[in-house]
Amino acid sequence: MADKKICIFNWSGGKDSTLALHYALQDPTIEIRYLITTVTEKYNRVSMHGVREALLIKQAESIGIPLYQIRLGEMPDVESYDSTMKMHLSKFKEEGITHSIFGDIFLEDLRQYRENKLAEIGLQAIFPLWQKDTKNLIKEFLNLRYKTIIVCVQQNLQNICGKVISIDLISKLPADIDPCGENGEFHTFAFEGPIFKNKIPFTIGEQVFRTYNAPAKTTPDDNSPCSSTALSGFWYIDLLP
Repeated sequence: MADKKICIFNWSGGKDSTLALHYALQDPTIEIRYLITTVTEKYNRVSMHGVREALLIKQAESIGIPLYQIRLGEMPDVESYDSTMKMHLSKFKEEGITHSIFGDIFLEDLRQYRENKLAEIGLQAIFPLWQKDTKNLIKEFLNLRYKTIIVCVQQNLQNICGKVISIDLISKLPADIDPCGENGEFHTFAFEGPIFKNKIPFTIGEQVFRTYNAPAKTTPDDNSPCSSTALSGFWYIDLLP
């Protein structure tokens, strides 16, 4: 057997993370030590996705992998973001971590950014979903009986905010919207499926609209609010534990 890869898994709580983790858990050469999630300190919510910390914790408990939170300011600039991440990655390196797993699919600049930052620490990246067709990925996700709800959308997609993803919903998306939201069009919260020992219960709260000032520099990380600059605002649905 190939040498064991001792990994952290970058967990957003959404569908792409879920499917990437599904793949990674089936690889006998991979050992995952932590689920890593960036959380906005001020609100105790998953960065960008807006999901409450309590639900994030329930996900990790259901999966059975220890959760490691990286706390960020509300709108970190790229320098402070990189500095914070480097500090935590260095800690993981000292613990014997060799690889970091991501759910990215096709954004080349994002992959390069991640690989470069990891290389500075002496870590390597793994991308289980890389260059897979996003239409096929969402179908596979649903065929595996995973369920996920849309929790954050760009301002022009308010009509799908708070909806559970289905083949019918995906088929009705505008042609310029990626079926997996890989360009940041929408984010989700996965709550049921094979990697979860139990369904994550929640109730639907209020829908809110938030605007962000576009910073001069951005982090190419969809878990960071800094990356949300394409449009002036986002709709969120609040999920209550």
